[in-house]
Amino acid sequence: QLQLVESGGGLVQPGGSLRLSCAASGFTLDYYAIGWFRQAPGKEREGVLCISESGEPTNYVDSVKGRFTISRDNAKMTVYLQMNSLKPEDTAVYYCAAYGASWCPGLAKESYFSSWGQGTQVTVSS
Repeated sequence: QLQLVESGGGLVQPGGSLRLSCAASGFTLDYYAIGWFRQAPGKEREGVLCISESGEPTNYVDSVKGRFTISRDNAKMTVYLQMNSLKPEDTAVYYCAAYGASWCPGLAKESYFSSWGQGTQVTVSS
């Protein structure tokens, strides 16, 4: 069974950067597209970015375009979310999850994804 564990969150000042990692175990990562989601306090969880098995990204949130980049290293069984120019509104718990195919869905519906990690907190504040 595929298991995912997020890491790399923390407290960062506005304009700063963080790189989140999503480490997979229990099954080969090659078969899955992986999505990053986030949930801000008092808000619903939203899809941020997804990456296909071949490395093609799908962006679900306009506000992160040009600032966030998703990548993967299948040999290391890890997917990354590089976040630059962070803003206070990026504050959230960030989750990764697996989609049951090698490509990303057009919509980031939570029900499409499984094997959710426990999340990692990202706080952007001065």
